[in-house]
Amino acid sequence: MILGAGPTGLGAAWRLAERGHDNWTLYEAAPQAGGLASTVMDAHGFLWDLGGHVLFSHYTYFDDVANHALGDAWVEHVREAWVWMRERWIPYPFQNNIRRLPEDELKACVDGLKALQNGGGAPPKTFRDWLLGSFGQGICDSFLFPYNRKVWAYDPSALNVEWMGERVATVDLQRILDNIALERDDVGWGPNNTFRFPLRGGTGAIWKGVQQLLPKAKLHFNRSIARINTNQRALETTDGQRTAYDALISTMPLDRLLAIIDGPEELKALAPRFVHSSSHIIGIGLKGTPPADLATKCWIYFPEPEYPFYRVTVFSNYSPNNAPAGHWSLMAEVSESPEKPVDIRTVVDAVVAGFERCGFIDRSNVVSRWHRRLEHGYPTPWFGRDAVLDQAQHALQLSGIYSRGRFGAWKYEVSNQDHSLMQGVEAVERILDGARERTFNGEMTSVLTHARSISSR
Repeated sequence: MILGAGPTGLGAAWRLAERGHDNWTLYEAAPQAGGLASTVMDAHGFLWDLGGHVLFSHYTYFDDVANHALGDAWVEHVREAWVWMRERWIPYPFQNNIRRLPEDELKACVDGLKALQNGGGAPPKTFRDWLLGSFGQGICDSFLFPYNRKVWAYDPSALNVEWMGERVATVDLQRILDNIALERDDVGWGPNNTFRFPLRGGTGAIWKGVQQLLPKAKLHFNRSIARINTNQRALETTDGQRTAYDALISTMPLDRLLAIIDGPEELKALAPRFVHSSSHIIGIGLKGTPPADLATKCWIYFPEPEYPFYRVTVFSNYSPNNAPAGHWSLMAEVSESPEKPVDIRTVVDAVVAGFERCGFIDRSNVVSRWHRRLEHGYPTPWFGRDAVLDQAQHALQLSGIYSRGRFGAWKYEVSNQDHSLMQGVEAVERILDGARERTFNGEMTSVLTHARSISSR
């Protein structure tokens, strides 16, 4: 049994179909596939992803599945990521391009970096500790502290140090000093210098394509789960249907899963301990073409508190089909948590005002405003997360339940679309063959290489 038709659930279904294993069923509460990687078309013909998704991949297997789904209908891009602060553009990664800062702020950043050369200090206990020990006080005060508070909606002192992996570029002091002396922009860092995007249909087109290749009789949409009896290994849908399972791959948020199982009370009591932030996705569609400053940019980071959004995507740059002819679009992401409340009544107006303040738009050209709130936006790697996760996952697996995916595993460090699909694929391999789940365990490799087509099934 598979719960959820996002990347993880579809990855599990794909692998089962690929292996010719016919005894499986997938339930999805929504009317279509995609989950948090879905795309919506608004009333004015603009496409909006549920967040600033781009396709980076660590796995040939994932690439093959995506290619089976879409063929050659892709657009290739060179990544252009920027920071907007102090009313100026700073290339990403910020720490390599601090030369663009005002002189006094630049000096504070360099002084902080030089102070790190003395070494020493205790191992970091929190993400805040790690940032300070890796980048110095100046860079943290200018960018990393305010930005991370905005994106996570929690202070970095509340986050652990296990999640970062390759997501954060560390510093090379000599390289930074050379950039300053030579007045050189440095935009070459990172494992994701290029990316691709669907030519039509947004990110959601990938998962709709995967859905179309799977056996239709095994996919059940508009079916929500009300209860799971772990003793009898059976689940009950909200319309009263009861189904037994041998193994259950659940991709619903882990806190919600724990709340509906008939398991031990100590396991259900873990549900309130899970920490997450919510996401507001706001799309603004405009007449005309992007201004020159935005003509080739992909996404932009906003650390300053006067802007409500932490990241903005020039979404019409990803594909010419993301906006109607003669129009362009910006998509903003705003985080929310109990520590960072958001007024849902005014957030769209605040985004439009923010775009105006930095000179991106003329309000008179706005033709579409679209807004979606995602209750589960980011799985927060809160301090103490791993002990709670281990306890929950161990108890669930004793009942034949494998909780996987962005919010099923609750591991932000392996929650991109490629990681998520592979979590589903590797869960199947574990259930059928006892194989090790490398992605779920953070090993970032897979014994699986190429995916076969299942379009004939």
